[in-house]
Amino acid sequence: MADVKALAESLVNLTVKEVQELADVLKADYGIEPAAAAVVVAAGDGGGAAAAAEKTEFDVILKSPGASKLNVVKIVKDLTGLGLKEAKELVDGAPKAVKEKISKAEADDIAGKLKEAGAEVEVA
Repeated sequence: MADVKALAESLVNLTVKEVQELADVLKADYGIEPAAAAVVVAAGDGGGAAAAAEKTEFDVILKSPGASKLNVVKIVKDLTGLGLKEAKELVDGAPKAVKEKISKAEADDIAGKLKEAGAEVEVA
């Protein structure tokens, strides 16, 4: 019984990376699907499950307009629907959020356009 309790404590204290490694070993060596390992994480103290939860809303943060500021202002204007003056103020006020609470695909698309124009961007 002491061995089972020690095993349970070890499982509860695993990091997300360790859980992934455990899932890989269980699948490769024992034919147990990773979904079974996810149940172990969910049964833990909740901290690991919360860390493993996938983020669904993202913000695109303009960190710096870079050397081609005018092109970045034009792109920000087109992406946000702001007027030219407001878009310029947003770019001048960097670091600042260009778009907030959007999907990962949309955030990556916007970040790509801004990076292509020379801006320094972060998706958070």
